[in-house]
Amino acid sequence: MSRPLIVVMSQQPRWTEELPASGRSGYSFMTCSSLDQLQDVVIRNRPSGVIADLTGTTEGTAKQDQLLEQLRDRRSDLPMAMVTDEVCPEPLKRRALFSGINHLQNPISVQTVMRWLQEKVPSDSLDSDVFLLADRIPEPAVASIESPQSMPPASPSETETLEAVPRESGSVLSGMTRRFETFTPSLKGMLDELAIAAEKDVTLLLIGETGAGKTYLSNLIHEVSPRRNEPFITVACGALPGDLIESELFGHVKGAFTSAHVDKDGKFVAAGRGTILLDEIDVLGPEQQVKLLRVIETGQFEPVGSNKTNVSQARLVVASNLPLEPLVQQGKFRPDLYYRLAMLKFELPPLRRRQPDIKPLAKRFITDKAKKHDVVVHRIEQEFFDSLLTYPWPGNVRELEYAIQRAVIYCRDGVLRASHLPAHILSGVAGPTNDPTVVLDARHSELDSKELGSRLATTEKELIEQALLRNNFNRTRTAKELGVSRVTLYNKMKRYELS
Repeated sequence: MSRPLIVVMSQQPRWTEELPASGRSGYSFMTCSSLDQLQDVVIRNRPSGVIADLTGTTEGTAKQDQLLEQLRDRRSDLPMAMVTDEVCPEPLKRRALFSGINHLQNPISVQTVMRWLQEKVPSDSLDSDVFLLADRIPEPAVASIESPQSMPPASPSETETLEAVPRESGSVLSGMTRRFETFTPSLKGMLDELAIAAEKDVTLLLIGETGAGKTYLSNLIHEVSPRRNEPFITVACGALPGDLIESELFGHVKGAFTSAHVDKDGKFVAAGRGTILLDEIDVLGPEQQVKLLRVIETGQFEPVGSNKTNVSQARLVVASNLPLEPLVQQGKFRPDLYYRLAMLKFELPPLRRRQPDIKPLAKRFITDKAKKHDVVVHRIEQEFFDSLLTYPWPGNVRELEYAIQRAVIYCRDGVLRASHLPAHILSGVAGPTNDPTVVLDARHSELDSKELGSRLATTEKELIEQALLRNNFNRTRTAKELGVSRVTLYNKMKRYELS
């Protein structure tokens, strides 16, 4: 398999010469000297990672910000890092924060950038889909942790090593850089049907709770499709103000509204012949739903303030955290749009209904987090897995990943124990959730429902208050940190009187 291609944009030899030399064994490098060239190189070559050194570039801050936005729109899944001086313009800081671009500030060494690259684009990640988990965990550094020999030997029935998950019992959908594997019988049939639909030029609807993996699966659908070499763009509808969604999707012309100082292409233009994921589709208003239905049916749309009709060539994947049928019954979602989408609807079950997948997912997260945080894990106590299997996971796969990360960070002697998990997981009491379909595990039914509801509401209020304080009461950043839409955050703040 060919080595991952890394594009480096810089005018400094330390990045265009020293960096490629330091990573020559595992990567192929391509260099350029300007952001305009960088955009062209990324479009033509589909690299696995990008490093953009903005120090000494001739483009102004506004153009740098614009070009980075365009680059991220075309490749939303591309690992990107930008290098700036210690004093960085505020627009570039915001661009890095909201576009998922790693911000590296001088003074910084080539070795530091190389470590970022090895973390985000492992040089062996494209060579093998099947691996022993222990092979990817670093060997212990001398005197860095307590020696496992100092611990009493554990019974084999009480601990496990990080053996590979059997492939023959799972159902797998594989793309160029990612794969979705399930051992849950009810999900295997859905995955088989999705594999067929993903290769066809049709609009797909994904329904699933927050954190269940809809965005990941949408990326995979794109990679399986014939459009895999075109852009993949995600639009989080719930994170956009209602009056800006149409402009974001379809673009606008200069003067269309007060802040429209220049013409701007929308996501349907930016996607070209690629794929657009419209997440939280349930927040769209009636007028926006009509225009979306027209795009699905004919591909036609007009930018805001323009009479010129454009034709989209992009493929649509739409997603919702909530079932759409109740919204249709309540008059909040158009029946014609619903029936158009429901013909190819795929429901991604919550993690609590995917019990056979919890252990394999946990082992993969342990491997990744151990490598990322340079922690050695030799064995895992059975009680650790028992705690994972009895918790209802209202935050789904995303919550599992963060719980594993927390446990790995606190592992100091090579053995992962249940005590390394958060307290609420050990107690089995579900945390706060924004999904009304999430219910507490049945074993807690003896708790008084009013008392439990009060306790959960108090916890949720405290979490929101803490997040608001960390983000200086910036609602956009707070919603992003909490993993909810701005609308959901606003409603929660209103409910708990946090305005």
